[in-house]
Amino acid sequence: MSGPSLGPAADGALVDESRLIRADLSPGKRLAALALKWESLLFLIFVAMMAANSLLSPVFLDPANLLDATFNFTEKAIIALPMIFVILCGDMDISVASIISISSLFMGMSSASGAGTTAIVLVGLGVGLAAGLFNGLLITRLDIPAVAVTIGTMSLFRGVSNAVLGDQAYTRYPASFGELGQGYAVAGLVPWQLLVFAALAAAAALVLNRTVFGRYVYAIGNNKTAARFSGVPVQDVRLAVFAATGLLSGLAAVLLTSRIGSTRPDIASGWEMDVITSVVLGGVAITGGKGNVGGVIIATFLLGYLRFGMGVMNVPGKVMNIITGALLIVAILLPRAIETLRRRALLGGRA
Repeated sequence: MSGPSLGPAADGALVDESRLIRADLSPGKRLAALALKWESLLFLIFVAMMAANSLLSPVFLDPANLLDATFNFTEKAIIALPMIFVILCGDMDISVASIISISSLFMGMSSASGAGTTAIVLVGLGVGLAAGLFNGLLITRLDIPAVAVTIGTMSLFRGVSNAVLGDQAYTRYPASFGELGQGYAVAGLVPWQLLVFAALAAAAALVLNRTVFGRYVYAIGNNKTAARFSGVPVQDVRLAVFAATGLLSGLAAVLLTSRIGSTRPDIASGWEMDVITSVVLGGVAITGGKGNVGGVIIATFLLGYLRFGMGVMNVPGKVMNIITGALLIVAILLPRAIETLRRRALLGGRA
């Protein structure tokens, strides 16, 4: 559930849309408002995409194929969860792929020195958390825009990995480490990664919708100054959000490194745009203050299975990137029009 969306009423006052939804509306207006929710439309697009791919490829809907396909986007989906909070606060973190890179680098170094699986995992999580805290402290304590900071750390973290590795790679990891990113649960059918994502998504939804911290996030995104004067610890919340993003980027690094069995200089290259696209396509306003976890989950699976379907049909990677970019533009522009239509449905044509 997203935070309160405030829009202009007929008399110029602000209207809390959640109150409008609970008002005495006719069933037709309620149905129209529900149908025009971005998440509803996104789900219909997802269903249409799945149906089209099943017609174009008879093997697309095979349950084993669909479950195995999640390996290709689960790590991105995990990073998208804290990115929801970042963008809801009105910020942006484009260093997440580089945090994966430097976390994987230190995991490779620890493995090469003889560390076991537990130690390697802790190194990956610790480096990711440290990188997220570094971003957050620069942003909140020095009052530097998040985009500027994360552009710099994106180059810094990736540059360290490139400098250390050159054209080499760490490829020796314990056999048990590989089970983290390649293993299955539930009768050997469901990837462990997918279960981890499901648990984290449930936790993210709970925090966002049922805790004071979640209300703080929405308040900061709607108006940082007003939130500060209302007693919201704005900078502490933002620091926590960036720290969580670093931590889950470290977790994604653990799972990705385990899945591919190596640390390479170009690991997760370009992932930051895929993550941001999933979040924005999922209905999180790029300006902050509006969005929810459910929409992002739908968008993540939409993009993941869209790429899987195009891969089955041997569509070139460059074409996939064009389609992803077009979806990002649509995700930014279309919800504005949808929101206008939805508010008119709620207000009975008076908006």
